[in-house]
Amino acid sequence: CGSVKDARILFDEMCHQDVVTWNSMITAYCRNGNAKEALELFQQMQHEGVKPDRITFVSILGICGSSTSLTECHAMHSVIVANGFQSDVIVENALVNMYGRC
Repeated sequence: CGSVKDARILFDEMCHQDVVTWNSMITAYCRNGNAKEALELFQQMQHEGVKPDRITFVSILGICGSSTSLTECHAMHSVIVANGFQSDVIVENALVNMYGRC
């Protein structure tokens, strides 16, 4: 039904949020064209100590490029390297796609 607002209310009310929960909310924002909110939530996720996984990066990279500057794309690429996902073929494909849209 596309109610990102309701999804966010439920997300915020949860007692425990693991990487799957964060990914679900980030993906909801991405699929509904809310790039700014997705990126802010990604930053909050990291701030709260939840380690992103390949799903997190593929979702975020899907909105980068068309919604962000080349500088922000480079910054996201650096985060991927820092988290050890630079050799993950799925993440690498998403990076190629992101740079192709910058």
